[in-house]
Amino acid sequence: MKFLLDACASSRSLRALLSGRQQDVRLAGDANPQSSDENLLDMALREGRIIITEDKDFGELVFVRRLPHPCIVRFVEMRVEDQVAAMKELLDRHTTDMQAGAMITVTKGRIRIRRP
Repeated sequence: MKFLLDACASSRSLRALLSGRQQDVRLAGDANPQSSDENLLDMALREGRIIITEDKDFGELVFVRRLPHPCIVRFVEMRVEDQVAAMKELLDRHTTDMQAGAMITVTKGRIRIRRP
């Protein structure tokens, strides 16, 4: 799978996990450090990338403005080590949902999946 790590969720540990599992990882800041969320959403859609973020604004773009989107995984108030553990679980158990373009919200101890 291909991932786009938003600036707020681009920890070395998360990148190392994804790269170590032979996933294609791109950092949002590498494309343009000042890209808007809308531009990142468009880039991820064009490149078939799953967005990993802590930013709730992507929900507004998808649910309020109804913009087309790939899968979006949002970590809510989680430490880096908890994000890594949750990402492992997503990769092990929820790849079908991610490939289908689900909106996934992850809090410590809970994964909420909204399928398209």
